[in-house]
Amino acid sequence: MLKILFSPSEGKNVGGDTAAKEIFGAVSARDEILRTYNEIVNSGDEEKITALFGIKKFDDCKPYIEDIFDAPLMSAIERYDGVAYDYLQYSSLDKNAQNYLKENTIIFSNLYGPLLGGDPIANYKVKQGNSIGEIAPDKFYKDRFSYQLDLYLSNSDILDLRAGYYDKFYKTTQPYTTLKFLKNGKTVSHWAKAYRGIVLREIAKAGITSLEEFNKLEIENLQVKEIKKTKNKTEIVYEIVE
Repeated sequence: MLKILFSPSEGKNVGGDTAAKEIFGAVSARDEILRTYNEIVNSGDEEKITALFGIKKFDDCKPYIEDIFDAPLMSAIERYDGVAYDYLQYSSLDKNAQNYLKENTIIFSNLYGPLLGGDPIANYKVKQGNSIGEIAPDKFYKDRFSYQLDLYLSNSDILDLRAGYYDKFYKTTQPYTTLKFLKNGKTVSHWAKAYRGIVLREIAKAGITSLEEFNKLEIENLQVKEIKKTKNKTEIVYEIVE
């Protein structure tokens, strides 16, 4: 089966009515970081809260101040609301495509670590790169989940659509494929986020099960310019043509 590694987003959708269930990996492995986050958020210490969230005004922090152990839940693939997710347009997909995303997407959260798209999570705020108390999320989850992820992905094809930062959470030792997007021959940033969402959407719609199938998938406005192979990494370079 094809598994897609994906980034989270700073923006979140609020609310949720998804039933609680066990999320990816050992639940107890997250206890320390979740408890630490919860203690800071509910401490009333405005300086610590604004620093953790990366928000200047405390009033803007209030939507995120709640007990995450008793907060409304939403599947991870629905919770995030940023450029890639805007172009994914999850809510407009049919049930088969939505279920595909819930089962085959692994999102690397700055609070929860690696999650399946269908894992229910609370609304939260952690600025990328920030520590939670004394805990650095990237190192915390790399130490606790790398072996488990290796086992989980051992019989799967891997398409890594994450932003480079999230390599810090997990670096696969297995063969994997990444994508690079160029426009007029130059690497793009904003549009890279958008096209990661578009690519994930087209994969879900087609129910792609392998990299072989993915390589045959035609995606509007994208042309394969080059395929580079180094060690266990294959990089497909696309030119955006509009």
